[in-house]
Amino acid sequence: MASLAARSGLRSLAARARAPAPATGGRRMSSSAHDDAYETAKWEKITIMGAVTCTLLAAWNLSKGHPHFDEPPAYPYLHIRNKEFPWGPNGLFEVKHDH
Repeated sequence: MASLAARSGLRSLAARARAPAPATGGRRMSSSAHDDAYETAKWEKITIMGAVTCTLLAAWNLSKGHPHFDEPPAYPYLHIRNKEFPWGPNGLFEVKHDH
């Protein structure tokens, strides 16, 4: 078992020694056809244009306005209390300053 592991290790070491070293000094994880600076500039432009577009759409949408109603409809299930409270017009738990 140990000789099998040693033989396998020697084979992989020999295979690595025969393989040519990369010219750039390291392995690139992305495609070498793309330029990183070009991709960065492209996505910066896309981001800026997206932010400007969203800002303009939001400003246009907010400038249109919205309807205001005079009074809400009188729904019978609201049970609005229109008479005075027994303790007066002020709230029950408000702090009253009588100096």
